[in-house]
Amino acid sequence: MREKVRKMFHHAYDNYMTHAFPHDELKPLTKTFTDSLSELGNLKLERLPQDYNGSALSLIESLSSLVIMGNNTEFEKGVRWLSDNLTFDVDARINLFECNIRVLGGLVSAHLLASDSSKKLLQGSYNNQLLGLAEDLGKRFLPAFNTPTGLPYAWINLKYGVMENETTETSTSGCGSLILEMGALSKLTGDPRYESVALRALRKLWSMQSSLKLFGTTLDVSTGQWIEHSSGIGAGVDSFYEYLLKAHILFGKEDFWRMFHSAYVAVQKHFRHGPWYHEADMRTGRATYWQLTSLQAFWPGLQVLIGDISAANSSHREFFYVWKKFGVLPERYLLDHQMLHPTEKYYPLRPEFAESTFYLYQATKDPWYLEVGELIINSLNIYSRVEGGFASIKDVTTMQLEDHQHSFFLAETCKYLYLLFDDSFLLKSNYVFTTEGHPLPVLSTWHEELPETYIPTNWTTLKKQPTNRASAMSMQVCPAMTLNSGQHIESACHISDVRIDHRCLTDEDCGVDATTCRRRSCSMAGYCGLWLVII
Repeated sequence: MREKVRKMFHHAYDNYMTHAFPHDELKPLTKTFTDSLSELGNLKLERLPQDYNGSALSLIESLSSLVIMGNNTEFEKGVRWLSDNLTFDVDARINLFECNIRVLGGLVSAHLLASDSSKKLLQGSYNNQLLGLAEDLGKRFLPAFNTPTGLPYAWINLKYGVMENETTETSTSGCGSLILEMGALSKLTGDPRYESVALRALRKLWSMQSSLKLFGTTLDVSTGQWIEHSSGIGAGVDSFYEYLLKAHILFGKEDFWRMFHSAYVAVQKHFRHGPWYHEADMRTGRATYWQLTSLQAFWPGLQVLIGDISAANSSHREFFYVWKKFGVLPERYLLDHQMLHPTEKYYPLRPEFAESTFYLYQATKDPWYLEVGELIINSLNIYSRVEGGFASIKDVTTMQLEDHQHSFFLAETCKYLYLLFDDSFLLKSNYVFTTEGHPLPVLSTWHEELPETYIPTNWTTLKKQPTNRASAMSMQVCPAMTLNSGQHIESACHISDVRIDHRCLTDEDCGVDATTCRRRSCSMAGYCGLWLVII
């Protein structure tokens, strides 16, 4: 299966290099190209300069995948070409979020790999050329943050900065998912500006949460007011939650952990319905849309990172059932009607389901996840492989193809499937994968001083503390463990009732439900539970 994935990747990559490079992405049906970087975000832009030959987006996105799959020669060729040819001094309006996760993240990750002497990836000398390109790009991002709120514009011109009459609307992900790449850039260059502006935007966004600790989907960067109050864990919000946790892992800041802890419990409380997650109004918590989207499939992988395996497995299996029903995962599936969304029936080769499958196998070593991976690989080869690469699926009911091979297929989909069957890349180092699948090493030099609870010599101190009123998340321990007190933590937010027979005198004797993360209460009969209160 590993070799099948390697062949898939090189079929896609080789066709890109033959028919589309140095432009951004491949059109596999016609074997032509598209310069999509300036169109990411689904908005039409002004015409690009006539001499613009693309940003080699798919090459940048492929670099870490080449290393993981052992093709050091092609990695070095890519690094040399980018060092000699890539420029960002072009009159092109780009989406800040997409350019950050795809280009800046790809360059920073590749630089860290190229400069790692233990990997010996390059035969010749390397003088930090990719880092120089990343820094140049990061400087071009900075004008986007010059707003009254510190929240960045969604769109910026690489040559001229923020254009006149630029839209002030952006998404939660767009201004809350910049900290990994820009924080890493600051650590590598010693210039604090990149981390500072990303952190300021994140903290401003955090201050805009509702009383239920929920966030909307779109907002205005000038006024700091919400435009769309309905949200969930999918498009427009997904990577915001992801980066709170991953920033804590990468940089060791306790603030990130506290924010994620609060946000995660709110999501489990207000969005979760059994194994599914619906959307809700951030102000009231009332359900707005009952739908499964392909972008939500990242959530089980995120839950694995905090050890909430039971909840992760439950949701992952629901995505598996939908994949099996249609052969691939449709962009949007209406849960309340048990039918496809009438206009969003496409599958653009997204990686999120493969990503969560990889994480769950790493956590459990359950061979069933290998079978899921095999199903994904077979589906991709049957339905989307064409002579010129891998084409997106326009309609999952007919398997009609669309002439587009997105760069994330090379950066993420193939990478996570490969790592599922061969994780040797991960054996000697700890990595955080960005939302675009670019690996960033977890380095002690990037961390603040760790709190005592993380230090093995002090774990006995932690165990001596009262544990019956704390959750796994608040104690920062794996939910599957049994503590010295005999208390077994069922899930990340679970807090046991005071008495094992669940008897109670007041609500204070009751804990937090393991499945819903809702507070249990004491009934008139004297038992803890999730009782329905009729007013």
